[in-house]
Amino acid sequence: MSGANNRPAGSDNVRQFTVGHDDDGVRLDRWFKRHLPQIGFATISRWARTGQIRVDGKRAAPEDRLATGQTLRVPPGENLIPGAGSGVRARKPLTEAQIEQAHAMVIHRDPAAIVLNKTPGLATQGGSGTFEHVDLLLDAFEGGPRPRLVHRLDKDTSGVLLVAATPGSAAYFAKRFAGRSAKKVYWALVTGIPHPSQGLIDLPLAKQPGSGGEKMMVDKTEHGAPSRTLYRTIDRAGNSAVWVELQPLTGRTHQLRVHMAAIGHPIVGDGKYGGPEAFLTGSISRKLHLHARRLVIDHPDGTPLDVTAKLPDHFAASLAQLGFEEHDGDVMAEDLTTPAPAPTREDEKAHARAHAKQYRKERRGERRKRGPGDEPVKRGATDEPRKRAASPTGKPARPGKPAARGPSADAPRSTGPRPPRPGGASGPADARPPRREGPAPARTGKPSAGKPAFPRSGGPSRPGGPPARRPRG
Repeated sequence: MSGANNRPAGSDNVRQFTVGHDDDGVRLDRWFKRHLPQIGFATISRWARTGQIRVDGKRAAPEDRLATGQTLRVPPGENLIPGAGSGVRARKPLTEAQIEQAHAMVIHRDPAAIVLNKTPGLATQGGSGTFEHVDLLLDAFEGGPRPRLVHRLDKDTSGVLLVAATPGSAAYFAKRFAGRSAKKVYWALVTGIPHPSQGLIDLPLAKQPGSGGEKMMVDKTEHGAPSRTLYRTIDRAGNSAVWVELQPLTGRTHQLRVHMAAIGHPIVGDGKYGGPEAFLTGSISRKLHLHARRLVIDHPDGTPLDVTAKLPDHFAASLAQLGFEEHDGDVMAEDLTTPAPAPTREDEKAHARAHAKQYRKERRGERRKRGPGDEPVKRGATDEPRKRAASPTGKPARPGKPAARGPSADAPRSTGPRPPRPGGASGPADARPPRREGPAPARTGKPSAGKPAFPRSGGPSRPGGPPARRPRG
């Protein structure tokens, strides 16, 4: 590109630039990338090495930082027309319809920022097969440096999209998004009823293998990136749909959509992550019901920038059909400067009751099974196996009663005739009651009042003396 024939007029003359306020503190090579992107880093390094780049008359290196008001001298010999040469393709001029579309999305504009209300179905940036996107439409805003994107929204997500009007404000806003100081509120319709009604979803996310990075998944291994989302219920329509407010505390791809699907309540219209369960019957639109409603971020001039985006037509129609009022959502979002409150004690109790009910339901069939070796379990008892003491007869003891104790080792089993009944003479052997199976319980201690003690031996009692002992052998 150094030939004289392909140099534009004025390229042989030394150019001088004054460092503006937005470029205060920026590196020299970064300044070239902002204002003269067609000049490569190798050329910048060569000019700095040979002393052809001067800052206030002094030699400068690519890593040196500039200050507001300094004069930057750029040598001749390279094409200085932005968008020309060095492999940089000139952008195709926008049509009148595209310019009108870009200006129709503007909801706020100042010297540092342009805030758009992105329509659903419009991509933020271009890609394979994507020719209509917000980045292309930024050429419609003339009269200064080309605006730059500082964050993104999904193609089917509508709402607030911040665009930096200058390179300096782009760096400023990018730091606020990276530092998580920007407050963002999303509205969404989800299926089912989340329990508890508000809480924190803390599930790490990673790209799903085999999807080419176009789909995310929950990954609790070391590959998952930390991802957190606050949610709370605004209103509900029976048991079919709930209007929720979402606040992402991190900025992962498809974070809100994956998190809501992971807890069993996909966003209405999100067939990619929710499948058939993400669609409601009736006349509710099948489009994605996710809208970036509000953004609060610090402005370079020191004041907070607080903007709200109007709902798209399909979302507003769904809210009206389900009986919701937009005012209710705006009232709840008034405390955006503070995080959403943590779940209350009542919410935690409700969640615990629902979890216990579902757990009992899943175990109900399993607890009714009776197989070989299975001990019977009383209905309504705890799921932990109960330890039951067996009686000497081999039968399980009754719950709540101690098992019968067998005879002690030093008391041999009595085999002699039964002792006479108290209060009368012993009758014949045939008149005696049938003998109970199993060993008789050993009784120790003093006899109770009115009841004589049974002798330990099997022989008859001696009148006035101890019972006779049975000879061994």
